Amino acid sequence: MTATSSHPQARQALRLPRDFALITVAIDAVMVLVNMALQLWPDSPNAEQLRSAYALPGVWVPMVFSIGMAWVLAAALAWSHGRNALEKRGVDSVARLPQPRVRYGAAYVVVLLLNFYALSPLLYDLQLLFMPGGRLHESLGDTSMRAAMPVFMFLQSVAQLIVLVLGVWVAAWFALRAGRADASDTRGDDVPAGSSPRRAVALVGASVFASLQMWSGAALSRWSSVSQGLDGAGLLVAWVVPPLAAFALAFWGGWLGATAGLSRVRPFRAVAASVLAFALVQIGCIAIALAWLALAVWLHGFNSAGSLVGFALALVLVYTLLAVLLTRAATRGFYRRYL
Repeated sequence: MTATSSHPQARQALRLPRDFALITVAIDAVMVLVNMALQLWPDSPNAEQLRSAYALPGVWVPMVFSIGMAWVLAAALAWSHGRNALEKRGVDSVARLPQPRVRYGAAYVVVLLLNFYALSPLLYDLQLLFMPGGRLHESLGDTSMRAAMPVFMFLQSVAQLIVLVLGVWVAAWFALRAGRADASDTRGDDVPAGSSPRRAVALVGASVFASLQMWSGAALSRWSSVSQGLDGAGLLVAWVVPPLAAFALAFWGGWLGATAGLSRVRPFRAVAASVLAFALVQIGCIAIALAWLALAVWLHGFNSAGSLVGFALALVLVYTLLAVLLTRAATRGFYRRYL
């Protein structure tokens, strides 16, 4: 770290990644609270019905953890963009930016409003097509709709993920675009060694991986009846444990794949590596599970509860290994030129 880092402006610039993350979560929280207040206001239509629905564990548990996972992902992305700016331009150049926090907050609010008033109504209209009485329901029938509904829910989550990733990037780009001309005379080697880009890569990748795991699980739960009989405690375990485990495994794999010699974060590469790793993990687990089931049926191996438990434990072990190894390989592949 150079001597300029001891100046007040330099210290303020070094706090920019953290401030971006805090601003992101604060704005998201305010938007959620305002939306909930408008929905549950006593004079608003359907307020009593919504209050009764939100009191059900099957409603508030998925909603709370989905919102929380989105906040974690948005905060990690915002932090990584701020970190990437320090690496690319240097502390002195970032310190000379005019009000980057205010500009970021204003741009992020605009992004959220566009998402709320443009994308969300569009996705809701598309979702109505799959509901009973919708156009697709009438033409496809119940059996086809049961298969199409989880696919649509997962694709809807992917669309929201893309909007979230691009929205944070747009806000960060707007906040950091000023002062680009003077970035060429400053290098990013005065960034403190304690804020490693390796950690940022692993954090972003793990957040994306865990988000995809949660949202794909939510889509499958609408298709299957496994989670319908769970009570409040069971729902909490079902919504807490898988995302936390996925986050830990992906963080470990991303940390191993980034290696200590990484010089810059490059957030979009972390996102792409995580998406690729997640897709490969799901494909690998499905292929191994189908092969195991086919072999068990051929050998008549599923004649007891113990064999089913063994199959489940083996699948968990396979998922653990694939999540770490494939995240490591995907991260290293995307960052190979920058090690």
